[in-house]
Amino acid sequence: MTRKFKPGDWVKFKGRALCPKMEVLKYVPKKDPVFGTINNDTYLECVWYKNGERHIEVFNQNRLIKMVGVGGFYKV
Repeated sequence: MTRKFKPGDWVKFKGRALCPKMEVLKYVPKKDPVFGTINNDTYLECVWYKNGERHIEVFNQNRLIKMVGVGGFYKV
């Protein structure tokens, strides 16, 4: 599968209006439980902040969409 995002892209969940904007950190390898193969091009590690706390989690790239015209976490 091809990679849809690159590190530094801003993404959010598809179909959810009240979800946090997240920054893509990197693609991470994940082992397929059925076939036992390692997939390097499907799962993303993303970071977002909520109430001053940093959250990091791994998501499938097909559950995310890229946000256009979005800056950083802080307004200048």
